[in-house]
Amino acid sequence: MDSFELNKILCAILLALLIGMVSHKIADWLIAPTWLAKDIYQIDVTEENASQSVSATGEEVIEAVEPLLAKASAENGQNIAKKCLQCHTFEKGGANKVGPNLWNIVGNKVAHSDSFAYSSAFKGHKGEWTYENLSHYLYKPQKFIPGTKMAFAGLKKGQERADLIAYLRTLSDTPKPLP
Repeated sequence: MDSFELNKILCAILLALLIGMVSHKIADWLIAPTWLAKDIYQIDVTEENASQSVSATGEEVIEAVEPLLAKASAENGQNIAKKCLQCHTFEKGGANKVGPNLWNIVGNKVAHSDSFAYSSAFKGHKGEWTYENLSHYLYKPQKFIPGTKMAFAGLKKGQERADLIAYLRTLSDTPKPLP
């Protein structure tokens, strides 16, 4: 193939691209979209702010979990706990994974497992896993214990947290009484 044939092929490609660009510009000029001032289909979105609100100081306040525990379902909590199985175990004497074993967590001290290497943020956090503390931690782990290694985003719905806590409560030889 000589250079003349190659030039004809390249010119044909360039001409096709040029025609495509020009026709696109003409089409945009002829048919300009008209944007509506208001959406035709209104989608009703119900925000679930029952579990959270903003105080006068601008800080997030989550709903108390104790009233929700009265109607909490441990069976539903067991289904919710499946999200935790990637990092935690639940059986008595179970091995630690990325996170510690959660047997007998309710009512136990924070950083309760001697066989797990907790972050310094966790080791420095004093107290015990009360129902309220668990609810706050499950809502936003990074906010409750800043610097925790737990990458879980949290459970925003109050009833989901109550169901999970009700299930965690059953993971004990002597479950802590409900409030």
